[in-house]
Amino acid sequence: MGAMLGMGAAFMPLQFCAAPKKEEAIADAPETKSKLSNFGIQLYSVKEDMALDAQATMRALAGYGYKQFEGFDGGKGILWGMQPAEFTTLMNETGVSMVASHANVFENLDVQAAQAAEVGMKYLICPWIGPQKSLDDYKKKADEFNQIGEKLKAHGIRFAYHNHDYTFVTQEGATPQDILMDNTDPALVDFEMDIYWVHVANAKPAEYLAKYPGRFRLCHLKDAEAGTGDPHQRGVLLGAGEIPYADLIKQSQGLGMEYFIVEQERFPTGTPMEAAAANAKYLSALEF
Repeated sequence: MGAMLGMGAAFMPLQFCAAPKKEEAIADAPETKSKLSNFGIQLYSVKEDMALDAQATMRALAGYGYKQFEGFDGGKGILWGMQPAEFTTLMNETGVSMVASHANVFENLDVQAAQAAEVGMKYLICPWIGPQKSLDDYKKKADEFNQIGEKLKAHGIRFAYHNHDYTFVTQEGATPQDILMDNTDPALVDFEMDIYWVHVANAKPAEYLAKYPGRFRLCHLKDAEAGTGDPHQRGVLLGAGEIPYADLIKQSQGLGMEYFIVEQERFPTGTPMEAAAANAKYLSALEF
């Protein structure tokens, strides 16, 4: 009997060291985190440096880790005075894609679209329409957006509209941004959510992204310091404010978001280029 007990005791460790069941192993496995493999910067963030030397500025930004640029017309056109071949060479040398440009889409559209297509841009974006007097006026803008989207489609370019806070301020009992979303054709018009402007307008970016899945293909990432001060004066470095970017990036990727573009317009500490470097470092390390 004693011998049998001894044998049983000898087998005890083997029983308790058996491999866990598959379900237990899955439950105990650590959660896998993701990172942004590519992110960009709106060149307006460093507009003074772009005005001095656009090519040197873009090369420096590429060195910080940006893989995508979103441009703007700084008075020299969307290619900053460069010919398409020269511009393409610069992008190839820096390893950066020029994915979009903010532009005056109400003038010389075909010329700009041809240039954008030649250098491989995906989007021309309307950055501003200003507060409209009525919801009917917003509907008229939506009609214009559809027409612009149709024209750009012929060039193989997509059209998008970039919001500010005014389209999230209730007007005539409705949200103007809803009017633009509901009266534009998804086949012709996409949207770029400036998350900062949604946030400081006291709307909820997460809820709005979920309300219109697949409509927001690009976004601007810029943080807002806590508080209720002047919405134009709350911009800070990414990670220094109150916007939960890890959660928003993860959620938005499941709702059709493709391009994550840093933009900063207020610089309480350091220079714009120093801010660009710090924001790239933040996004490179961000896990979600």
